[in-house]
Amino acid sequence: MLRKGQCHARARPYGPPPNQDDMLYAFASVAETDLKENAVKRLLVVTLQALVLLFVPVVALAQQELVSDPEIYEKDHFRTECKVAEFGEGFVTRLDINNDGLMDAITNRGALTCDGEKARSCGDDGCPYNFYVQVKEGGYLMIATATIYSYDFVQRFGNMVFEFKMHPRFCERTDSEPCVMTVRVRGTKFVTISSK
Repeated sequence: MLRKGQCHARARPYGPPPNQDDMLYAFASVAETDLKENAVKRLLVVTLQALVLLFVPVVALAQQELVSDPEIYEKDHFRTECKVAEFGEGFVTRLDINNDGLMDAITNRGALTCDGEKARSCGDDGCPYNFYVQVKEGGYLMIATATIYSYDFVQRFGNMVFEFKMHPRFCERTDSEPCVMTVRVRGTKFVTISSK
């Protein structure tokens, strides 16, 4: 029991009280450990970022694989999907969609009859169309898929452009009149000029 004026000294569980050098060493050790942990964390983040940067172009390249002929490519695909695949007259249209002098291709799934069911990929929004651009190195690159009612390919300001007729919601409308979106193809990109 303590009496007035006495202090109670606690025993240190880890040995004698540290001197100043021991305390400085302990702080330096903790700081060094934190630096090492931070360096490892940074290395891990940098490694993950490098892997993502290496992996994403591979995925993009895989998605943009060149095909020798879009008509053959898509017909072969649907022949494996359907027991009996029939292709209507408008299944493939060939024209220069990006004004580079090379014939490109558009496929229309609305002209496909799969196992006796015509246009089964179509719905209230229209039918899926795939757009392929021919490249100078040879082959075709699929640059877009659009679900539309129909399209016109017309000349505007010296360039050929698409006028897509689409569901009104694509023009942020709720009425029943189709949305008309004017789109130009520049290289391998679709550029929207206007929509109404």
